[in-house]
Amino acid sequence: MYIVKLNKDNIVNMSNIELKNAGLKITLPRVKILSKLENAKNHHMSAEDIYKDLIKDGEVISLATVYRVLTQFEAAKIVIRHHFDADNNSQAVFELNHGDHHDHMVSLKTGKVVEFYDEIIENRQKELAKKHNFKILDHSMILYGEFLDEE
Repeated sequence: MYIVKLNKDNIVNMSNIELKNAGLKITLPRVKILSKLENAKNHHMSAEDIYKDLIKDGEVISLATVYRVLTQFEAAKIVIRHHFDADNNSQAVFELNHGDHHDHMVSLKTGKVVEFYDEIIENRQKELAKKHNFKILDHSMILYGEFLDEE
């Protein structure tokens, strides 16, 4: 697991071992992209969203660089890539990997994503796996629907 923290000076604090394992050097584009993800209002951003925000902030960066950095972050387990099929839009979105497990509710109407964790659901999955002599290595749950307060 890689924990990335941005301080008020926009400097990434990662141990030398983590950087070596990730194979990443601290560069301005990486710091800027991490900052956008860290400060994301809804915690899930597409490469295009990040790119547009950086351009709006006056940064000189290409969309290709944003994609390349996000791919590097994903390989280093700094971010998690999701493909939520909401609103007929299967565009990848990224969130920082904080090492905690959670599931998602996705609005088919607006694409809004809400994270949740439910101990009862998690325990039930473990019970079912045990009953069927199955070892869970990983899982994800995405609930698709509409939030009742959406127009």
